[in-house]
Amino acid sequence: MNLTQALLAALTARGATEIFGIPGDFALPLFREFERSGLLPVHTLSHEPAVGFAADAAARTRGGLGVAAVTYGAGAFNLVNAVAASYAERVPLVVISGAPAAHEAASGYLLHHQVKTLDTQWRVFGELTVDRARLDDARRAPDQIARVLDSALVRSRPVYLEIPRDMPAVACDAVPSPALPSFDPERLAACADELLDRLRSASRPVLMVGVEVRRYGLEAKVAELARRLAIPVVTNVMGAGLMADEDISLAGTYLGLAGDPQVGALVEQSDGLLLLGVIVSDTDFAVSARRIDIRHAIHVFDGDVAMGHHVYHGMPPAELIDALLARVPAPAGTPAQRERPGVGPAARPAEDGEPVTPHDIAVAVNALMREQGSLPLACDVGDCLFTAMEIERTPLVAPGYYAGMGYGVPAGLGLQVATGQRPIVLVGDGAFAMTGWELGNAARCGCDPIVLVFNNASWEMLRAFQSESRFNDIGRWDFASMAAGMGGDGRAVRTRAELRAALQAAHATRGRFQLLDIRIEPGVRSPTLQRFVAAVKRLSMPGS
Repeated sequence: MNLTQALLAALTARGATEIFGIPGDFALPLFREFERSGLLPVHTLSHEPAVGFAADAAARTRGGLGVAAVTYGAGAFNLVNAVAASYAERVPLVVISGAPAAHEAASGYLLHHQVKTLDTQWRVFGELTVDRARLDDARRAPDQIARVLDSALVRSRPVYLEIPRDMPAVACDAVPSPALPSFDPERLAACADELLDRLRSASRPVLMVGVEVRRYGLEAKVAELARRLAIPVVTNVMGAGLMADEDISLAGTYLGLAGDPQVGALVEQSDGLLLLGVIVSDTDFAVSARRIDIRHAIHVFDGDVAMGHHVYHGMPPAELIDALLARVPAPAGTPAQRERPGVGPAARPAEDGEPVTPHDIAVAVNALMREQGSLPLACDVGDCLFTAMEIERTPLVAPGYYAGMGYGVPAGLGLQVATGQRPIVLVGDGAFAMTGWELGNAARCGCDPIVLVFNNASWEMLRAFQSESRFNDIGRWDFASMAAGMGGDGRAVRTRAELRAALQAAHATRGRFQLLDIRIEPGVRSPTLQRFVAAVKRLSMPGS
């Protein structure tokens, strides 16, 4: 066994099912060993940000590790923004970078791709990851690999492995099996007891589920806990799409003043708000009609459980949920099957020649899924993300907190590669111009997503906050005509009727990606985005 084979076996044991990457000279020996071993398929894309986004989405949707492999310097620095997003949104992404060999580093020359020093890249990724290792010694490599990969899983954040280009084929022992997280059982028991006491003493308890519930594979257990506790359940923006496959009714997605007023009141008036795995960010809580004092909530996040001024450290999420379930008995008898109602707007007549709006897109997608069954969503940022909040419960991946553009299309590829499920991709024209060209790799990756481009010739999210600025105009690109050159089918859509027909045709066509170039007038926004912008402006005014 060589070092690359040992690494690939360890990745597989920890849930990785593929590698996304782009080779380069310092990584060529590594990619050669990837190919020779055949242990994990390698999907190459066209630009490193897309590699990171695809690997991120793979980890989000199937669980386990996502893997992005790049070369030193020019490749790895292109990956920085995607890794930053994974760190911010708690995704266990493994970055593997080729690097100069020891004899090259000692040559005295400045090496191509070098920035300041040969360690500049090492230091940069130290800021974006929770653990890292340079695999320059085959004797130490197995323990280093195990420690770093286990850190990614336990802490649900990115890690970094650097492999000098003379190391991939060096003989190496097997990597130790995944380590179980350690915890203090007495402290865990005390934490579970206090948490339940606080919920039981509350007159209006509410459970808000966030991304950590998905990251740690806890959706089924959390759904069972919610049923036993019999308390209302909501998600936040980052958690939209959670519990979609579970037999549980959700009250909705909390968006403060931008969302359903009933959901807003439910959360903001709760005297027992349990934030389970929730990233507490301005996206959700800066637009609250009534400010939520997080100090009086129960916040389970990043291994800590904070209840008022009590904080329990080192609480593994899975073990905590197990402890809570052990203390809350299941109701007697077999519970009735719960209806899972859609939360999206009802369908409007399709025989309609009016210009299409973002709201119409939500309506049309809801109608398609009612007829054909649920499809997962991969979503970019901007109004497409706010439109996604109007679509019925279905699995969703999106950078709802970090909010970096360009995620949607490569995330759709990563989702389909990792799960085999065909996604609908929601993306704005500005974000599509960044990474939409990765659709040219869809056929090689075995993917045929349905891509809905919100083509409004504008950075509309920015225009919403600063309408007078002409730099938000980006011109109308004819994306529909570009699809054929990338190996897919493109359709221009201007009306509601055209949208419904195009969606039906796209769903019926398999084997090629389907691109709907939806022409929306600048300034036309989803109702959810309109409410969000109004709330931000209102709450940011002095004296509001």
